[in-house]
Amino acid sequence: MAARSSAAAARPVATGALLSIGQVLARLSPEFPDLTPSKLRFLEEQGLVAPTRTESGYRKFSSADVDRLRIILTLQRDHSLRLKVIKQYLDELEAGRTPALLATGAWPTSMLVTERRYTRAEIVREAGASPSLLADAITASLIAPGETFGDDALQVLRALVELQRSGIEPRHLRGFRAAAERELGLIESALIPVSRRNDASSRAKAAELAREIAGQLEIVRSSLIRSALGRLQS
Repeated sequence: MAARSSAAAARPVATGALLSIGQVLARLSPEFPDLTPSKLRFLEEQGLVAPTRTESGYRKFSSADVDRLRIILTLQRDHSLRLKVIKQYLDELEAGRTPALLATGAWPTSMLVTERRYTRAEIVREAGASPSLLADAITASLIAPGETFGDDALQVLRALVELQRSGIEPRHLRGFRAAAERELGLIESALIPVSRRNDASSRAKAAELAREIAGQLEIVRSSLIRSALGRLQS
């Protein structure tokens, strides 16, 4: 990505064909209201986008840069992917390879589809659940209450359907919410040094760090469960 930045800075600037930061914000802000100049600069610092620089040092973005930014911001917003993962995905695409996670079906085939919202009747039908199971999941704080629900809630409800077949009910999982709150406390404590600087760039860094810590905690949690299963099977 550094090589791409150098090449971009070296080539002649066709100013009329390129966009300023303000013009990029005007294009993307309707979809991403939280986007700021600081966030764009942060994404550049992280190697996610490499705008051309004029002789005066001003950033200029091509249409391809804007499309790339739209993908990055969509993956962050709709799929909570960490910037490190997004960069790997984009780098593999640019190299003409099929990203490994996409090839295995771990990521959605379409990265630009806004998350679908489900009514109570729709999510119950899609998950193969009963209305009472959804109500129990909400009571146990496993699914947030509301008139509509997203894809995360659908996945949780589908998992609860399978768990119910093994005799595990939502009330048995109340401790999961408490454990999630404890993990959130750990993440918030780790973010204190960054969160003290209340500017847009620091907020973007804090959000990315939070995703990174959450991913590492997930690795530890999964390892502990696998170890416990190993002891159970032996």
